[in-house]
Amino acid sequence: MTIRKFESHTPDIHNRAYVDETALVTGNTTIGEDSSVWPMTVIRGDVNHIIIGKRSNIQDGSVLHVTHASEEYSGGSPLLIGDDVTVGHKAVLHACTIGNRCLVGMGAIVLDGSVIEDETIIGAGSLVPPNKKLESGYLWIGSPVKQARPLTDKEKQFLNYSAEHYVQLKMRTEDSN
Repeated sequence: MTIRKFESHTPDIHNRAYVDETALVTGNTTIGEDSSVWPMTVIRGDVNHIIIGKRSNIQDGSVLHVTHASEEYSGGSPLLIGDDVTVGHKAVLHACTIGNRCLVGMGAIVLDGSVIEDETIIGAGSLVPPNKKLESGYLWIGSPVKQARPLTDKEKQFLNYSAEHYVQLKMRTEDSN
């Protein structure tokens, strides 16, 4: 894995987190217990901070970044990801907040200042525009994203299942190396 310091900030990666050797993690980044970062992912906490909670997984080819302080964003905007979050392949998360037990579909883009409440699913390929708030308990799809329907009980259970599956997968991957 490539872990890089940026200025005075070195990533803080929990000893039970997994970061693939082809991933890049830089700067003021915190990765929580039992979380996993998969191949070719870039997590760049250079001009602001990134926090990834416990048991969250950031899948292959995703890009996570932040916003610097400016006229529009006085203190800049960090990237905050809660616990038990699944971020699908090639997602882009930029200076947003993702609640607990969420799923960000493959190829989705979530932009600056957006807030994704707990237990939310963002469909594959969806675009969440800047400063959009996605209400908890719904499937959101499209470009720009629109509320499609309430999540089923089965989908809500899948959010926990997906997070736990990736905890198990990271342990199997660690055991293989």
